[in-house]
Amino acid sequence: MKVLLAAASGLLFGCGLALSGMVDPARVLGFLDPFGRWDPTLAFVLGGAVAVSGCGTLIRRRMRRPLLGGRFDLPATRPIDARLISGAAIFGVGWGLAGLCPGPAVADISLGLRGVLVFVAAMLAGMWVHRVTTRPARASGEAVTGVAS
Repeated sequence: MKVLLAAASGLLFGCGLALSGMVDPARVLGFLDPFGRWDPTLAFVLGGAVAVSGCGTLIRRRMRRPLLGGRFDLPATRPIDARLISGAAIFGVGWGLAGLCPGPAVADISLGLRGVLVFVAAMLAGMWVHRVTTRPARASGEAVTGVAS
């Protein structure tokens, strides 16, 4: 049941990206170009996502446990630090250069565009480098749980 729900959620997310046009790097780059041919569409998509997420957070706060899980696994609150700022900057530069972020990039794989495939390969390489360089506990066999930082 969990796998089916996860697949349905992913399909719904992908359909939302496609319907909103966020799988088109040109549209995203248009949003990031306020002094050129600015396209405000992404602002409305982000606003809708924040509204849905806010409703989900309110619902979750009233739940004792997830419908299909034993407990909620929420990330610990951490202060803003150099790792967070540098990671956000790298993400933003990649987003601005390619017009893609992880969700739309994965959805765009089906198009077979070389730029998308290069982006996804670079994204996976970056994830691997992060995992190798920031998780020494994994090498020692120690269990690591929670959300990746």
